[in-house]
Amino acid sequence: MKTAINYWTIGGFENTKPIEKALDEARKMGYQGLELTFGAGALGEDTPEKELIRIRNYAKKTKMAIPSLASGFFWGCSLSSPVKKEREKAIAFTKKYIHAASVLNAGAVLVIPGYVHIGWDENSAIVPYETAWKLSQDSIKQILPVASREKVIIAIENVWNKFLLSPREMREFIDSFKSKWVGSYFDPANVSLTGFPEHWIQILGKRIKRVHVKNFKGQDAGGTIKGFGEDILEGDVNWPLVVKELKKIKYNGFLTAELLPFCRLPDMVLPDLELARKNAGQIKSL
Repeated sequence: MKTAINYWTIGGFENTKPIEKALDEARKMGYQGLELTFGAGALGEDTPEKELIRIRNYAKKTKMAIPSLASGFFWGCSLSSPVKKEREKAIAFTKKYIHAASVLNAGAVLVIPGYVHIGWDENSAIVPYETAWKLSQDSIKQILPVASREKVIIAIENVWNKFLLSPREMREFIDSFKSKWVGSYFDPANVSLTGFPEHWIQILGKRIKRVHVKNFKGQDAGGTIKGFGEDILEGDVNWPLVVKELKKIKYNGFLTAELLPFCRLPDMVLPDLELARKNAGQIKSL
């Protein structure tokens, strides 16, 4: 398995750092790839295709992979929103997202399929579970022809959205599309609050197309967003066991460090190059 890091740790949430510089920094730290973040700044919906080609060529020249794209867009505009205009906006965004990934040779885009509720957003609506399931399915079905044409995987992330809460649900949801262009972007830390990552791997198997690496510390049968720490090796995720299970399913994709140290709130500041360097060594030790 190869190693990568998400752009946010190196470049910050505003996406203002030039991507070439972020690629160089990640390479010098020992990563083999950089997961780019799409939606603003250096890489957004209005980024010209010639700029995407330039980035792709620079990555190839420096022997750095762009294994996937990620985005925070879906927290504010959901594919499962009961509001039709919001869903249409999310669908249009995702099509552009997929096209950008195709031009960049990224191969996969992280997609939050929708939500029932966002626990840390006091203004979040509550969407009935069955409604979220149906509307998310409908939205992804509209996007799927683009993913198939562009040869980019819609990688559904398990995340704190009170939706697709078990590996059996995630398996059923993915299989409902009957397409190799829909899979799982598996985040072991995200499931450790309510289950065991190794069980998810056993059930999802080959559906796992990308993997995020971080850790989480729960407390008293629960936890908060501050449980996401800054150390890959400290927390509830048994990474040696996770890697063992990934090898059993013959996963040979990227392990991408996604270091967003919410444990530092309200003083979390990114970019943090020292954190990125530290985790480069840790991810190699897994």
